Amino acid sequence: MTVTIYSTPTCPYCKLAKAFLTEHDVKFKDIDVSADREQAAKMIKLTGQMAVPVIDVDGTIIVGFDQKKLAKVVGIHA
Repeated sequence: MTVTIYSTPTCPYCKLAKAFLTEHDVKFKDIDVSADREQAAKMIKLTGQMAVPVIDVDGTIIVGFDQKKLAKVVGIHA
């Protein structure tokens, strides 16, 4: 499973999403879209919007921190 989070350093929901995944030992790649214009453009192309976090789990896109949906997609059973 490949998990990528498009985020910014000041986004509180990005921090929550990363903390949630870390707490459940889910490895992820964090991409700071405020520092990487190419990746920001890719994120916008994926979602059609500029909101963060954008979480890509093997092609399933979640915009924002939806804990229940994220848990389900990555296989966390709470």
